[in-house]
Amino acid sequence: MAGIIEVKDQGKLRIYDADNSNYIDIVVPSTVSSNRTITLPDASFTVPTADTVGGITMADGYRQNADVNHGTGDPVLDSNWEKIDTNSFGFIGTGMSESSGIFTFPATGIYYIAAQCSITDASATNRVDWRIQTTVNNSSYADNSISHMFISSSNYKGTGFCSTIFDVQNTSNYKLRFALYDINNVNPATIGSSSETFTGFMVYRLGDT
Repeated sequence: MAGIIEVKDQGKLRIYDADNSNYIDIVVPSTVSSNRTITLPDASFTVPTADTVGGITMADGYRQNADVNHGTGDPVLDSNWEKIDTNSFGFIGTGMSESSGIFTFPATGIYYIAAQCSITDASATNRVDWRIQTTVNNSSYADNSISHMFISSSNYKGTGFCSTIFDVQNTSNYKLRFALYDINNVNPATIGSSSETFTGFMVYRLGDT
């Protein structure tokens, strides 16, 4: 058949599945501002679903819900985590899960992680490192991103921020955690709250791995 097949009055082009039990209707809007043309590429492909066409498919955030003294040396932030749930916080998709400070990703993909930390101490000036740590074998963790925090001698507080992009190739072995490095062993505490975020992180799934 050559030429043009016309379907008028906002009619539907209906295509049935293999056993004719269900179908897909192709429908135009009730008003089209001008003539349009849809041109298919010269290739075999599957039309993507709405979940895979652009945009962020997962966004989530966690924070420390109270001040926590994690001890000296090289402590991991393994307690007092909560999902952010105040001030109209919004999230997208299935978020992260957490157990004793270890965070598991909901799906494979490329993730952007942005983490902030506020610390306090009752002593003199000190440097503390704020660290994003990741593992690819669910065992050994490596520093992925580091920020130096300096406790001020005037108010005995310090802040840090670091970020990274992490390629999660499977959800069983690729994990996330956060840690401090207390250089002078003055035992600082992370500042936390259940109503606003002082120490916490945001994570966004940017796309497929």
